[in-house]
Amino acid sequence: MTSFKVTMLAAAAFAMTSIAATAAEYPAPKQAEWIAHDFKFHTGEVLPELRIHYTTIGEPTGQPILVLHGTTGSAASMLTPAFAGELFGPGQPLDASKYYIIIPDSIGHGKSAKPSDGLRTKFPRYDYDDMVDAQYRLLKEGLGVKHLRLIIGNSMGGMQTWTWGEKYPDSMDALVPMAAQPTAMASRNWMMRRLLIETIRSDPSYDNGNYTSQPRTMRIANQIYGIATNGGTLAYQAMAPTSEKADKLVDERLAAPFNADANDYLYAWESSRDYDPAPGLERIEASVLAINAADDERNPPETGVTEHALKRVKHAQLLLIPASEDTRGHGTTGFAKFYKTQLQQFLDKVPQRAM
Repeated sequence: MTSFKVTMLAAAAFAMTSIAATAAEYPAPKQAEWIAHDFKFHTGEVLPELRIHYTTIGEPTGQPILVLHGTTGSAASMLTPAFAGELFGPGQPLDASKYYIIIPDSIGHGKSAKPSDGLRTKFPRYDYDDMVDAQYRLLKEGLGVKHLRLIIGNSMGGMQTWTWGEKYPDSMDALVPMAAQPTAMASRNWMMRRLLIETIRSDPSYDNGNYTSQPRTMRIANQIYGIATNGGTLAYQAMAPTSEKADKLVDERLAAPFNADANDYLYAWESSRDYDPAPGLERIEASVLAINAADDERNPPETGVTEHALKRVKHAQLLLIPASEDTRGHGTTGFAKFYKTQLQQFLDKVPQRAM
C-alpha cells in the first residue's frame, strides 16, 4: 500500500482555484427502471419483482462507470454542482463524453423498491450485500455491462464500493471508496446509528411501523445524528462561534423540509449493521484510491484502522484531505474540488484490465 496526503498549502491553493471556476455542464441525465426477477435477499426472502431505478449520463458507447450514493440519498444526491459539476463535464476526470456514468438508486432508496411502496415492515431486511447484488444484476442483465472502468461511491456508497471489490473482483479496473472504512461498522459510527434507530422506534406514534403519520421525533433525531457525525469541527466553530449563532443554525435545520418515511429511513440506517469487508480485503484485484477527510467524524483517521487495513490490499493508496474551515467532516467528499486532480492522476495510471 502506498499513501499520499494533500498538504495544507496545496489544498488551500486548489480550493481557491476551484471556487473561482464554475461547475461545468454535462449531458442531461436520463432516468429509467429495470426489474430484477426473483431477487433473493441475504435473509433467504425472495421478491418476485425488485424495481431498480437508475440514472445515466453519457452514451453506452463510453467506458462504464458506476457511481454510488450515500444513506437515504439517491442518484439525484450525486448530481450536485459540487460533485457532478466538478467531475462529469468536458475535460474533467469523469468526462461524460468519454464515460458512460451509471448511478442506481440503491434498494430502499430514491425510486427503487422500498418499504413505503406498500409492504412496510414486511419488506425484506436488506443489507449492503443485497444492494450490491442488485446493482450487479442491473449492470449485467439490465444494461449488458460486462466490465467497469471505475466504481466510485460516497459514505454508504463508499462502503458498497469496498463490497463490490470483494464480491466481484474481476468486474472493474479501479475502486474509489470515499468517506468509508474497509472495516466493520462499529464504534461511534454504529453507536450513533443505533441511537437514531432506537429514538424513532421507541416513539409511540411509530406503532411498530404501522404509523398513520410520520413520528415527530424523526426530524429531531435526524438533526442530532447529522450534527454529531457530519459537518466538521472547524467549520462548525466558524459558522456558530456563539450560542446565538448555534441556535440560529439549529432552528434553520429543524425548519428545513424533511419528507422521509420512517420505515424507509430505519431500514436504510439498519442496513449497515453487518457491514464488514475486513475479512476479504486480499480478494480485491482492482487499483484502489481510498479518499477520506481528516475531520471525518464517522471514520476518524486517528484510529489508524483504515491505513492498517489498506496494507492488505494489493494496489491501494490513501488520500487524506486535511481539515479546515472549508471542509465538512464526513461531508467533505461531497465536494470534488478537494480531490479531482488526484482522481485524474489516479485514473491516468490505472491499467485497463481484461474484460
